[in-house]
Amino acid sequence: MKVIKVLPLNFASNSYILTEDNETAVVIDPSELRISEILKQNKLICKYVLLTHGHFDHVGACGELCARGAEIFCGKGEEEFIFSLQNRSICPEIPIPDFKISRTLTDGEKFTLAGIEFTALSTPGHTAGSMCYITRGGIFSGDTLFRRSVGRTDLPTGSGGELAKSLKKLATLDGDHKIYPGHGEDTSLNYERRYNPFLS
Repeated sequence: MKVIKVLPLNFASNSYILTEDNETAVVIDPSELRISEILKQNKLICKYVLLTHGHFDHVGACGELCARGAEIFCGKGEEEFIFSLQNRSICPEIPIPDFKISRTLTDGEKFTLAGIEFTALSTPGHTAGSMCYITRGGIFSGDTLFRRSVGRTDLPTGSGGELAKSLKKLATLDGDHKIYPGHGEDTSLNYERRYNPFLS
């Protein structure tokens, strides 16, 4: 499996393009419209989008990818929040694009997209429907876990208590995993277990 990390140019999140066959792709958190150009440069067709949550800085290209036929998945309950006035009011100058959620995912659900096996891990706290995705030794953690830090909980549907439970859930996973966060540099679960004060 190939992972292409796309760093944001503006106020947006990291995006990740995953491909198994070098033809079709899964995009995690397509934050900016230029994702379509990067897919084209790599001769990839986005078949699926996985959202870790629905904040404006993670969904910027969802409308365009959906219009081109991509199916978009998110955590159960998050689909209502994405298009809510609560969410739109966080940064009204950056609109939430129009797109359709094809499927919602539940905690522990295993599924395969474009030949890549995933496990959905419900990790509420940053938002009530935040989700992490585990695949082949890697965790796409969205805004739940960062290098030596964690996501904020002061936005609508956020909860410090829920985030603490989610971090404990991540910390107790078996083995080490590479962490692909929503913002900042990559890290590993063992590194965070050792150095992240929020996982102690």
